[in-house]
Amino acid sequence: MSGLQCLAADNIWFDKQRFDDAERRFYEGVNGPATPQQQQSSLHASVDHELVSRMKSLELENQTLHKVVEDMRAALLKLETRVAVLEKTPTPVAVPCAKATPVKAAPAKVENGDDEEEDDDDIDLFGSDEDNEAAERLKQERLAAYAAKKAKKPALIAKSSILLDVKPWDDETDMGKLEEHVRSVQMDGLLWGASKLVPVGYGIKKLQINCVVEDDKVGTDILEEEITKFEDFVQSVDVAAFNKI
Repeated sequence: MSGLQCLAADNIWFDKQRFDDAERRFYEGVNGPATPQQQQSSLHASVDHELVSRMKSLELENQTLHKVVEDMRAALLKLETRVAVLEKTPTPVAVPCAKATPVKAAPAKVENGDDEEEDDDDIDLFGSDEDNEAAERLKQERLAAYAAKKAKKPALIAKSSILLDVKPWDDETDMGKLEEHVRSVQMDGLLWGASKLVPVGYGIKKLQINCVVEDDKVGTDILEEEITKFEDFVQSVDVAAFNKI
């Protein structure tokens, strides 16, 4: 027996690949091959399923939020109703406690008529004249002491600080002599202060001098009148500044 005959007699499956292809074609014939359109439709179906799931979840969440809002609205309405009732209810007025009436002690029982007459003599219904005189005397002493204390207190004196501009006739005027004449003006309630020469122009300088005056005793009119009496030196007097102290 030749080798070929031995192989032909042996039970070996040489057509397995052909049978596998036949089986594949059978199943493809039953279900049909997966085309690109089918694959895309499957993808769209998966996406649609996911969107539907998300929409259902959002609808459920929306319903929950609606319920929470309704509960809050009901609570707010209840609170507004309670506030309105409280506002309409009148506030109770506190009733003042009645002042307790002092209890007077009962008069002692009088055993005989003589003692009753003596008690009537001891009771002074209208007060003693001596007590009234003592109270009036004390009142007058206190008034006198208060008046004396007030008289010792020094009265407040109103004062002012005045800055004067004293102008000469020309540049040949002796400004030293001019200041001496100004300071020679003396009166009660006048105190001269610092001074300086201020250039005006064309070599002319004016005297700027400060003074403190008591308002009740010295006025600016009096100062100007007294200073302008020195006609040989003074042309004019002006008030540059006036301040209360």
